[in-house]
Amino acid sequence: MTAGATAADGSPTGAAAARLRAAAERAGVPAVAILLSAFVFAVFVLAAGANPLEVYDLMWKGAFGSWFSWQNTLLRAAPLLLVALCTALPARLGLVIIGGEGALVLGGLAAAWVGLLLASAPFAVAIIGMGLAAAAVGALWIGLAGWLKHARGVNETISSLLLAYIAIALFNHLVEGPLRDPASLNKPSTGHIGDGHMMGAMPGMDVHWGLAVGVLACLAMWVLMEKTSFGFAARMVGGNPKAARLAGLDVGKLILIVSALAGAAAGLAGMIEVAAVHGRANASLAVGYGYSGILVAFLARHNPAAVIPVAVLLGGINASGGLLQRRLDLPDATVMVLQGILFVVLLASETLTGRIRLPSLFGGEAK
Repeated sequence: MTAGATAADGSPTGAAAARLRAAAERAGVPAVAILLSAFVFAVFVLAAGANPLEVYDLMWKGAFGSWFSWQNTLLRAAPLLLVALCTALPARLGLVIIGGEGALVLGGLAAAWVGLLLASAPFAVAIIGMGLAAAAVGALWIGLAGWLKHARGVNETISSLLLAYIAIALFNHLVEGPLRDPASLNKPSTGHIGDGHMMGAMPGMDVHWGLAVGVLACLAMWVLMEKTSFGFAARMVGGNPKAARLAGLDVGKLILIVSALAGAAAGLAGMIEVAAVHGRANASLAVGYGYSGILVAFLARHNPAAVIPVAVLLGGINASGGLLQRRLDLPDATVMVLQGILFVVLLASETLTGRIRLPSLFGGEAK
């Protein structure tokens, strides 16, 4: 019997069993983290004087209990799909980049500026121009973190986080100064790109086309990373950079390309927020989507395809906050507590990966 074949009783053996064990572990760590976080959050809710079962029931209804709830959830998930790629893609090379918030706000600002410049252009020209500008700015911003890592050995986690703060400060300066619309009084904003350049809703839904763009981007990045020689090379770098160099791979080039792709995805998320939601660039862009995207990427184990269901889950959690506030008089930020708990538990659970010997569920004990 060859490795990976099937035993007489139908159970997988050899390489197939190893792959199943690895897949079970990859899925098991986030699943255990979610269950443990739900328990810890229940304790927090009890301490706040609420019934955890009622809270979870309302969260379910607020996220998935009706078609209206589903649409609200999908709206919240749309930017998370793209921002999560900003962390998930570099992670395949072993890089931890957490600066998606900065690329998002600068991408949104670039999109708004180009949208104003193309005010008289046809819809398709304006949308493509805004998208290219946002993706280019995001690629340059996160690409800078990749370059610092490759050329100067600067830790990419620290540099990308600091660059995010710089990006937000630059964004605020430009929106409140040179690019400010004089008509925006209480909330400094750029000018409106015009109703004719806004992305509409998908047929039969009250959800904008940004959701479809995010899903397609995740699927495209999954194909790139899992089914191409480029993705194989990236995984080699992530597994062992020294071995990758010995194999003749241009590690620096791979780092720069993947970092640029990651930043382009986050910048495109900012463009969609401008062109589909706000119509202009203002402080509403910096609401933490970039940081929520980090949690999505980690829960998805940096798998671009898995980002899709995880983003919907996190979008649902965010969408349920208003219902908790109205029904139980809990703060709207209660769901942020759940996200914080989930992130801490997930990071802690990562230390168990590869250290737990799974039972003999797949034809043998894990080694």
